[in-house]
Amino acid sequence: MNILILGSGGREHALAWKLAQSPKPINLYVAPGNAGTDVMAENIAISVNDFESLKDIVKEKEIEMVIVGPEDPLVNGVHDFFLNDVELKDVLVVGPQKLAATLEGSKEFAKEFMMRHHIPTAAYQSFGKNDVEDGYKFLESLQPPYVLKADGLAAGKGVLILNDLNEAKQELRTMLVDAKFGVASNKVVIEEFLDGIELSCFVLTDGLNYKILPEAKDYKRIGEGDKGLNTGGMGAISPVPFADKSFMYKVEEQIVRPTVEGLKKDNIPYVGFIFIGLIKVNGDPKVIEYNVRMGDPETEVVIPRIKNDLVDVFHSLKTQSLNQIDLEVDERTAVTVMTVSGGYPEAYEKGKEITGLDTKNESILFHAGTTRKNNKTVTNGGRVIAVTSYGKDFKEALTTSYGNVDLFEFEGKYYRKDIGFDL
Repeated sequence: MNILILGSGGREHALAWKLAQSPKPINLYVAPGNAGTDVMAENIAISVNDFESLKDIVKEKEIEMVIVGPEDPLVNGVHDFFLNDVELKDVLVVGPQKLAATLEGSKEFAKEFMMRHHIPTAAYQSFGKNDVEDGYKFLESLQPPYVLKADGLAAGKGVLILNDLNEAKQELRTMLVDAKFGVASNKVVIEEFLDGIELSCFVLTDGLNYKILPEAKDYKRIGEGDKGLNTGGMGAISPVPFADKSFMYKVEEQIVRPTVEGLKKDNIPYVGFIFIGLIKVNGDPKVIEYNVRMGDPETEVVIPRIKNDLVDVFHSLKTQSLNQIDLEVDERTAVTVMTVSGGYPEAYEKGKEITGLDTKNESILFHAGTTRKNNKTVTNGGRVIAVTSYGKDFKEALTTSYGNVDLFEFEGKYYRKDIGFDL
């Protein structure tokens, strides 16, 4: 079987790493990929949003399965592109169609979906640039802190949590009137603040059936103690110690099942991953957001815990037989620590040589922002390499990752030394 993964980050490297372990004869391609995927797959230098070039590759390589890593091509309709092309319509695309991808593409769409299907979430209102004064009044009705979310895609950075009312008003105007996040903040969702501890639930669905994958908790802030700017993620842990069986039962009954059933009721076809951002408030789960793909760096701890052959799991989506898969999960804890470029998530330099990658390492190194240049591996993004380890608990696994994170080096390397501090 010929399989193509779309994307270039740690998520895609983790998926390629797992698929490459299949006992079945497969040919693996990643577009555009990175220096890590290059080891077990053939990288193809095309953009994930260049659908015409994607079609050419799928035909040339006789691709039978396309796994979409990032959200952009899903929100832009890559699955629909395949379904509407007579030469591509029989290719299995792991990732939802454009309408379903609006769950991530529009915070307002997601909130309306949750309200319609009685899925627990924070109270909210939406505002456009002509509604700034109304937004001010709504902010005045809330208790601090104040949560402002750009409605559209903002690369994980479009959420502001502010303690000062005047600052919240100023930021609302900056988002709506000055387009702080571009078109993503043409509309802003203001939510009540939920006080609790966050985690992520991952679901795979074939449109009829679903499987709940291992849960995870990630760490978004650049600074230790969860201080500073939001990033794409500085580390992750799975399983989550505070997500016991009774809590996860509530998650399934109150959130996962109503989400899958709600998609059916609304006639929204969905094949692929549903990433549900949760917060535990007084023992109960509430939804913060939906994403329509696997998270990053959560993939780097969730996928290593799945023992099944992913080729079989994904193939069941085509035949809507996911219910026949018995999901096997490694009981060990997996953690990942993300190393990032100096200056990230603000301005940073690329092209820094990474040395020491050939040193024997007890951890698994998932490349996030790397490339090959002049026969050297160099940095090519803000997040560079995720260091993933197993352990009997998160403390033992973290000890391994922190013990191995300094076996490779690049100029300006930074990582958080407190992943798991709040557990």
